[in-house]
Amino acid sequence: MIIIIKQVVKIGGSLFPKHAIKLAKELKNTNSCIILGGGEFANLIRKYDDVFNFSDETNHWRAIDCMDIIAKLVNDKVKSCKLAYSLKDIDEINNEGFTPIFVVSEFLKKEDPFKCSWDVTSDSIAAYVAHLLNANLLIVTNVNGIYTREPKEVGSTFISKIDAKTLLTFQESSIDVMLPSLLLKFGTNCYVVNGKYSERVLSLIDDNIKDYKFDYTQITGD
Repeated sequence: MIIIIKQVVKIGGSLFPKHAIKLAKELKNTNSCIILGGGEFANLIRKYDDVFNFSDETNHWRAIDCMDIIAKLVNDKVKSCKLAYSLKDIDEINNEGFTPIFVVSEFLKKEDPFKCSWDVTSDSIAAYVAHLLNANLLIVTNVNGIYTREPKEVGSTFISKIDAKTLLTFQESSIDVMLPSLLLKFGTNCYVVNGKYSERVLSLIDDNIKDYKFDYTQITGD
């Protein structure tokens, strides 16, 4: 019997290590595939790029390498997870009763679906993988969802539901620039939720949990 992946859960690098590891453990037996963001490792590349102006290709692939590093570090601390390097691995690991953590670099080099740019981060990569797996998408970050401006700025307002087309007009948000375009292209939705509270993530993916009394954002692309 093949168990279908229900959702791709992209865990932002900002949640590493404590919250990322905790959430990965709690995603056991949820038919989830985990993708990790590059976190501070990728931010360092951005910082150095501001000074040395590396090529777009180098920035893109080294930032993806950072995703691989965090994936392997989280996997080392979670016995219920196994590393996956292909879509076939994801299905096989899930069917064995483990939670697959996708190490994406080798897969993306073969697929090469994106133009090399800082506009493409782990959010867009997770959306692409979710599309291929016909799975739901959760973007798990360190804030509650999408705001009209930076959450701590005066006058910032939380948005519980927004369509991807409107989100294209935002200067910046808690997701990457490319994600709204992909949601429109694939005709799919996603949730953005605060991973510091793992129970919020679980309530959005477990049909038996009906506690939605917390802030999260639904982005509609269909």
